[in-house]
Amino acid sequence: MPLPFRLRPLLFLVGIFLLNFLSRIALGPLMPIIEQDLGISHTEAGSFFLYLSLGYCIGLLSSGFVSRWRDHRDTIFLSAVASGLVLLALSFVGGLLAMCLCLLLLGIVTGLYLPSGIATVIDLADPRHRGKALAVHELAPNTAFVVAPLLAEALVRWFSWRGTLAAIGVLSIGMGIAFRAFGQGSRDRGEALRPETLRTFLREPSLWIMMAAFGIGIGASYGVYNMLPLFLVAERGMDRTVANALVGISRASGIGIAFVAGWASDRLGPTLTIGAIFFATGVSTIALGAAPPWGLIPMVFLQPMLAAAFFAPALSALSHVGPPRARNVAVALTTPVGFLIGGGAIPAAIGAIGDWRSLAVGLEFVGLLTLGGTLLLTLLRIEDRSGTE
Repeated sequence: MPLPFRLRPLLFLVGIFLLNFLSRIALGPLMPIIEQDLGISHTEAGSFFLYLSLGYCIGLLSSGFVSRWRDHRDTIFLSAVASGLVLLALSFVGGLLAMCLCLLLLGIVTGLYLPSGIATVIDLADPRHRGKALAVHELAPNTAFVVAPLLAEALVRWFSWRGTLAAIGVLSIGMGIAFRAFGQGSRDRGEALRPETLRTFLREPSLWIMMAAFGIGIGASYGVYNMLPLFLVAERGMDRTVANALVGISRASGIGIAFVAGWASDRLGPTLTIGAIFFATGVSTIALGAAPPWGLIPMVFLQPMLAAAFFAPALSALSHVGPPRARNVAVALTTPVGFLIGGGAIPAAIGAIGDWRSLAVGLEFVGLLTLGGTLLLTLLRIEDRSGTE
C-alpha cells in the first residue's frame, strides 16, 4: 500500500527540524552548569529562555517575508545555516548581555523554519492523512527532547558547555548544506504579513484561542523541560548526570505518543483530542511538583509523555484556521505567541517562583494553568475534515 505522504523528503525535514529544536533546548540540560559558571540566580537563568523565545517570536513573524522573497525551501536552508553560525558565536561570548543578545538572535533565525516547514509537510501529504504526516514531523522535537540531555552530558565530559553549543552549531550548518544539495522542499512562496492578511486572520476568534492553547501546550512541554533539570538538581538533590539521563530517557515516550495523538486527531477531531491532553497533562504537572521522593521518577516519565501529545493535533487544528493559501501565516501568527508565553514567560515564571518560594510551586502553577486550558477549548470552533463544526 502506498504511503499517504512522501516519506523520504519528509524525513529530511525531520532532520532539519531536529537540529533546529536542539539549538533551542540545549540550554536546559546545561543550565545547572551555566548557572554555576556565570554565578546567576534562578530568575536570571529562566530569563535566558525569555530572550530566546522573544527572538523566536520575531523570527516566526518575519518568516513570511523571507519565504515570499525566496521560497520555503530556501528559507529552510537559511534557517539551518544561520542557526549554526549563531551557536558558534554564542560559544565564544563572555558577558551576560552579549549572551542574551546572541540568544535573541538565535531565536530569530531558528524561528524562520517552522512556517515553511509546516507548509512543506502539508504539501507532501494527502489531506485525509495530514495528522499522520505532522506526527512524523513531530518526531523531531520529541527526539530532540530525548537526545539533548544525553548529548549534552556526553559532550561536557570532553568540552565545556560552550563547546557543546559549538558542536550542535557545526551539525546544523552541515545539515543545512546537505538539505540545499539533496533535500526536497516546497518551491511555493510564502504569504507575508500584509495588513489585509492580518485583518483576515485577526478577525478569526479561533486564531486567538489557538494562540492561548499553544502558549499553554508549549509551556507544559518545552517550558517545563527547560527548568526540570534545575528543579531535580537544585531542589531534589539529584546528581546532574542522573537528572539529565532521566530527563532525556523520559522523553522517549513522546516519539510514540505523537503518532497516537495524530491518529486520535484524525479520528476524533483535534479539539476533543487537545482537551483530553490538556486535562491529563495538567494533573500530571501538578503531581510532578508535589510528588514525594518515591513518586518523583514516575512523574518525571509520565508528565512529558502526556505533554508531547499536544503538538500533532494542535498543528492539525491550526491548519483549519484561515484560507489554505496562507497556512504559513496562521503558523507564523500563532506559534510566536505560543513560544513567547510557553517557552519564555513560563520558564521565567517558574524561575521567579523558585526564588520566591520553590521551583516545585512553579511547576504546580503550570499544571493549574494547563487544566484551565480545557475550559478555553470549549470556545474553539474549527471545521474538521468531514466538514462539520
